[in-house]
Amino acid sequence: MNVADLRARLLAWYDAHARDLPWRVGPAEHRAGVRPDPYRVWLSEVMLQQTTVPHATPYFLGFTRRWPTVTDLANVEDGDLMAAWAGLGYYARARNLLACARAVARDHGGVFPDTEEGLRALPGVGAYTAAAVAAIAFDRPTNVVDGNVERVMSRLFAVEDPLPGSKPELKALAAALVDDHRPGDWAQALMDLGATVCKPKSPICDRCPISMHCAALARGDQDSFPRKTRKAARPRRHGIAYVLTQGDAVALVRRPDKGLLGGMLGLPTSDWTASPPPVGEGAPAKAAWREAGEIEHVFTHFSLTLKVFRAEGDAPDVVWTPIETLDALPSVFLKAARQALLAPRLL
Repeated sequence: MNVADLRARLLAWYDAHARDLPWRVGPAEHRAGVRPDPYRVWLSEVMLQQTTVPHATPYFLGFTRRWPTVTDLANVEDGDLMAAWAGLGYYARARNLLACARAVARDHGGVFPDTEEGLRALPGVGAYTAAAVAAIAFDRPTNVVDGNVERVMSRLFAVEDPLPGSKPELKALAAALVDDHRPGDWAQALMDLGATVCKPKSPICDRCPISMHCAALARGDQDSFPRKTRKAARPRRHGIAYVLTQGDAVALVRRPDKGLLGGMLGLPTSDWTASPPPVGEGAPAKAAWREAGEIEHVFTHFSLTLKVFRAEGDAPDVVWTPIETLDALPSVFLKAARQALLAPRLL
């Protein structure tokens, strides 16, 4: 493989076809001397973990309007941050986001470290995020490998070993293509190629600027890469959600900081267990609970069946929240609230 030719072709393609993203400094601006804001790069990378650009974009715009600098974000109350994060999922990332912002503000004067090692030392910043911020914000020649890049490498080199076991090999292959010339643009070019051309299904090979270097395309089986190990069946858990109303307000509770949806406001629930729990377990108060159906929700590691019960009454140690504001809840609780409230009133 002619690495110099491959790099030149991909960077030229990126110059012509780079996605217009609100956190990105495009290639023309970059050549003109505009430098990315490390805060915006870091924030976007955290948000884009486990979600898509269209889903993350309105959250990014909302965050940067409310908290335009990392110091602004560092000063936010935990509850306000968690509420603003609702809907992005993986709420431990929101807690790590706040911890990192506070460390940058407190220990670095509000300025992000400009090396991969310095970024990696920040709380909640993993190897991928450190490499991405170092490359995109500071033009460091780091090896930025996300799912898009893994897919490109698997096809480019026809890697037969299935994911996730092939991750080290794919990372090593990507590292061999990195050099000091435009490392930030290179990282983003690979991501864009995977997102828009070398897609998971039906890659658009006739639009690929490096198709002449692709081993999988030469074999004619590019759709079959990356190889994947068959996933184990997702286990199922069961629980009960309680929708206690008082007029036009619903009782919410703050979940423990540790664990799934930690620190978030949500409906009172039982534990989520392998067998259905008894009615009343986890209820916020004794009340005339009546069944209001059930909902299904899929988390990364398990599926959840929640029976929903509703009652009118009072309870201690709850946060009474207007019904019209419940759309800020994590989606599993919003589903349960809608299930209970849809019949008597529109949510």
